[in-house]
Amino acid sequence: MRNRLTNELAVCGYNAAKALADSHPETINRLFLREELLRDFGKACKTLAAEKRPYKICDDAELERLCKSPRHQGVVAMIPEPEIPSLTEEILRAWGRRGECVLILDDVGNDNNLGAIVRSAAFFGVKHIVVSSEDGEARLTTSAYRVAEGGMEKVEFHRVNNMASFLRAASRELVVVGADHRARARLKELPDLVSEAKLRLSGAASASFGLGASVGVAVALGNEERGLSPAVKSACSLLVRIPGTGDMESLNVAQAATLFLHEMFCL
Repeated sequence: MRNRLTNELAVCGYNAAKALADSHPETINRLFLREELLRDFGKACKTLAAEKRPYKICDDAELERLCKSPRHQGVVAMIPEPEIPSLTEEILRAWGRRGECVLILDDVGNDNNLGAIVRSAAFFGVKHIVVSSEDGEARLTTSAYRVAEGGMEKVEFHRVNNMASFLRAASRELVVVGADHRARARLKELPDLVSEAKLRLSGAASASFGLGASVGVAVALGNEERGLSPAVKSACSLLVRIPGTGDMESLNVAQAATLFLHEMFCL
């Protein structure tokens, strides 16, 4: 829930609020919680008191009013409206040099899916997520924070204006893997496919001296209904599908993200 008057976002749910309080208590403008949670959030309360920012013991009715959800789990933290910075060429090149794994979301429009994806990314140690600036994309909302279960404090978001143009640039720095349920290649082939793509990208000479391992990898996931857009598909280094029985055309995007991230984690 956003407060348009104060430009704040409500972060609710015990794990989401606790991760925020433990990692970045300085970002909390106001804290509201049930009395039995006061000890758990003692560090944040001390920080707030020292900086003359309020915290308050509340009942469930007030907490629900603050976050517009009954799933607050006894705590609501109000933070400044999150702003996603633009991705720069310098950051992109650094990802490639460090061999980072990056998650790219092409028109993922459901906030709950975004939260679930963030939770999986944090679990597998993927720290960078790229989203589009275009309207309709999932945003950093109260629901996304709650579903992420604290994962928001483990990842960094960046935004781009044109996803296809970005991926064309990214493919010069990273191996870009597109998740496409109609692709010929299967997920189990991903390790070999990525290794071959790294060789092509880094150059056979560099790879022979062990430098190819520094090449980063990006996994691109598409819209819940349409998948990756044609322009984004064409910009990917390779396309991979998750095989199934065929009774269902595809998995939920958050489930697909988890499977791809597991494979990347095991590379």
